[in-house]
Amino acid sequence: MAFADEYQGVEAHGNTKLHVIHTNDMKQMAITLAQYEHHLSLQRHKMSKPAICQLSIGKKHPVLLFQLSAAERCIVFDNFLADPKYTFAGFSIDGDKKRLERVSLEVANFVDIQKELDSLGDVSGMLIDDYYNNMKKKITDDKHKHWATLPLSMRHIEYAAKDAYAAYEIWNRITLTQDGLRRAKMEKEEPPKKRAGSSWGWGDANW
Repeated sequence: MAFADEYQGVEAHGNTKLHVIHTNDMKQMAITLAQYEHHLSLQRHKMSKPAICQLSIGKKHPVLLFQLSAAERCIVFDNFLADPKYTFAGFSIDGDKKRLERVSLEVANFVDIQKELDSLGDVSGMLIDDYYNNMKKKITDDKHKHWATLPLSMRHIEYAAKDAYAAYEIWNRITLTQDGLRRAKMEKEEPPKKRAGSSWGWGDANW
C-alpha cells in the first residue's frame, strides 16, 4: 500500500527546520527527484546522501526518505543513484554500499566523508564543529534499529532527516573549503602581475 507522509518543521540544528517527505510511492519519489535535479542542475557541487534511502540537498528543499523495503523497484530512482554527475556523501559508507548491493543498487559517485576528514587533519574540527557533535550522534536504543517496521516512529523520521541533512551540510563545508584552498594555491603559484604603464615603481601591486 502506497503512502506519502510529510512533516514540516523537523528540528535539525539551531533554528534550522526541515521539510521531510517519507514515502514508498514511486510517483511522489519521482516528483521529489525531479525537483532535486532541477535545483542540482544550477549547482556546481551536486550532492545528495543515500542510506536506504535518505536524500537531502540542503535545508531549502525537502528531505526525501524513500522506504525501499516497502517500495517496488523503480528505474527513475535507480538512474538517479547511478548518475555520475551527482555526488552522494555519507559517513563510513562501507555498510551503506553493502546494503545497496543487497538490493542491486549502485551509486556511481559515492564519497566517504570520514575518510576526507581524516585526510584534512586538524582542519576537520573547524569544518564540522557542532554539526557532527550534535547531529551525527548515533542513537543506541535497540528499537531505533527497526527501519523496516512500518509505520516508522517520529523518532526514526527525525533521526533519518537529521542524518541526511548533516551529511549534506558537512560535505558542503568540505567542498567549499577545498575549493578555497585550491584557489589560494593557484594564486600563490601564479607570477605577480605588473601594472601596465606604471611610472611609480609599484608594478607588482594589485589595486
